[in-house]
Amino acid sequence: MNRFRTACTTPGEFIITAEVAPPKGGDITHTIQMAERLKNRVHAINVTDGSRAVLRMCPLAVSAILVQHGIEPICQVACRDRNLIGLQADLMGAHALGIRNVLALTGDPVKAGDHPKAKSVFDLESVRLLQVIQKMNGGQDWNDKPLTDGVTDLFVGAAVDPQSPSWSGLQSRFEKKVEAGAQFFQSQLITDFEVLDKFMHHVAAGCNKPVLAGIFLFKSAKNAEFIQKYVPGVHIPQETIDRLAKAPEPLQEGIKIAAEQVKLARQICQGVHMMAVKREDLIPQILDLAGIEPLS
Repeated sequence: MNRFRTACTTPGEFIITAEVAPPKGGDITHTIQMAERLKNRVHAINVTDGSRAVLRMCPLAVSAILVQHGIEPICQVACRDRNLIGLQADLMGAHALGIRNVLALTGDPVKAGDHPKAKSVFDLESVRLLQVIQKMNGGQDWNDKPLTDGVTDLFVGAAVDPQSPSWSGLQSRFEKKVEAGAQFFQSQLITDFEVLDKFMHHVAAGCNKPVLAGIFLFKSAKNAEFIQKYVPGVHIPQETIDRLAKAPEPLQEGIKIAAEQVKLARQICQGVHMMAVKREDLIPQILDLAGIEPLS
């Protein structure tokens, strides 16, 4: 399984990934069904790691099951819930299970989720987690001790927020992640494509690492307002909320908006990361409307 890595290292390839949430419980049937529907439409599927600090099945298990079904995963690894030993152990386990793509994340604060009294760990944050993976791929653990039973081979990426209000902080963080070994970047939800264009020309230019713009399916005006209120750093233009509110069929209008955004992203960056929470089955429709052909 290396379709995603090949796409990331092929000049001119438009890369498509999508996010699928693990189940809350022991039955993974629905998650597999959603992933199967995307099999010939995306290069890889992100398996989230406690997104918004909400309890779900561990992404390592879900990613391994997707591999068994011939679906290439990107296993998210967040620093919030595991210490340095646990993170390294999981990364070695990922390699052994045939998982080759990892997205290194700091992780959302527990107070944002459904277990606000849980203890956060944060031995590391995303840049140092990237450094850990870089060392493990080179045959050493974090303490410079050799991995006596073989190196890992993990293709690692990082998150980026081109709409961050701190331009200098954004640039510094991006450069640190590139230096720490990030091979690709997936962005947070994008609504301002002029800012994305500026980011691509002034921050990401010359790094030779693909940036995938986060495209979110808004199902209604109420859904957009909820995202704006509860997801940190997100600003949704009032024009978008008004379009959804006035539409006779808000979900269909949300699909149109997402397709328009995919078309915009295609002119600016190297790919898109599709997010359609609980409606992953609509991603092919969005891609069709945007003129994106199925993968060969």
